[in-house]
Amino acid sequence: MKSRLIAALLSCCLMPLVSAAADPPAARPFNARIDAVIDRALSNHRLVGVIVLVARDGKLIYQRAAGFADRESLRPVQADTLFRLASVSKPIVEASALALVDRGRLSLDDPLTRWLPQFRPKLRAGAAPTITIRQLLNHTSGLGYGYSESPGGAYHRAGISDGLDMPGLSMSENLHRLASVPLLSAPGTAWHDSLSTDVLGAVIEKVTHEPLRAAVRELVTGPLSMSDTDFRARDVTRLATPYVNRDPAPAPARMVDPQTVAYPPDVSLGSTAGLTFSPARALDSRSYSSGGAGLIGSASDVLTFLETIRQGGGRMLSPASARAMMVDQIGSLPGVPYGRGWEFGLGGAVLVDPEAAHSPQGIGTWRWGGEYGAVWFVDPTRNITLVSLSNTMPAGVRSPYVDELIDAVYD
Repeated sequence: MKSRLIAALLSCCLMPLVSAAADPPAARPFNARIDAVIDRALSNHRLVGVIVLVARDGKLIYQRAAGFADRESLRPVQADTLFRLASVSKPIVEASALALVDRGRLSLDDPLTRWLPQFRPKLRAGAAPTITIRQLLNHTSGLGYGYSESPGGAYHRAGISDGLDMPGLSMSENLHRLASVPLLSAPGTAWHDSLSTDVLGAVIEKVTHEPLRAAVRELVTGPLSMSDTDFRARDVTRLATPYVNRDPAPAPARMVDPQTVAYPPDVSLGSTAGLTFSPARALDSRSYSSGGAGLIGSASDVLTFLETIRQGGGRMLSPASARAMMVDQIGSLPGVPYGRGWEFGLGGAVLVDPEAAHSPQGIGTWRWGGEYGAVWFVDPTRNITLVSLSNTMPAGVRSPYVDELIDAVYD
């Protein structure tokens, strides 16, 4: 019986579409092109499970859940499967801060010390510069992440969490450790993927006098009826098990806890210590709510949020604040990981030059991902929004699968 069940599930989830393989990519129907990309990633054992949603002009035009939420128990990915969102948390938490700006309770030009007077990280020369709320939002604060430094770097020596690990660590303790290491650059002079959104979460708590979990629910997820999105898994039975690709092993391995994954070689990062994951964080009520990496949610919730931003903010944000998230906020500062043609808005990168980026996406496309295996984009030129949530890293966020998925949408 079990062998027949496995065969049926493999037939459903892994078999490539014959019609899609027979025609040139541009000639295939829209759904078949995307199906072919998903089928190939599953059959090649790059992804364990995934759900992809595509909306155009505010209407859902593609939806598919495929593969396994838990491979060992043969639990399939379904429309309501919950995923660890990692950095997909960033735009949601940053929208919470902007909602406070809209209400006059917070200013983009507030010095951080107005809200966190004890948080005063210094430059290497010893000066403690002013960091603003705006610089937290656009990641020019001078803060960084431990994953991007060399093994044994300052963040690791101080025991700083990147928001993905160290279950049970409090926000106040992580901020204390973070303030003890030198800033990577003077605020406003360089872009760094960073713990800025975690610090922003602490600001939101001070402004609202509520835990970040409650504040995000009041400001964003509640008004948008994003009932699946929280800093703790709402329903453990729906939570996807995380997996990690192991080259040249034929299939991803079930993630252990903790699991350190080497970051791919990159000329802008050099040799790095890698990312450490603790999947148990999603279930641990003692762990601080990481604004930059801690949310758990469903694909439909993420799509609802992104479409609300694209359409002007809805009940959540003013049109000006929603627009601010999707336009370049850093000018020509270097460091954005997508390379030439990309800058950074709030919560995601912004495509400013499609030709330089060699991208089929429209100018102004807003895009980011999450290290557990998520990627999303909003193309305001063509009114297209895509969400892909997988339980496999790094293939779900950094691999040919992502480029093939984007190409399939635009072919």
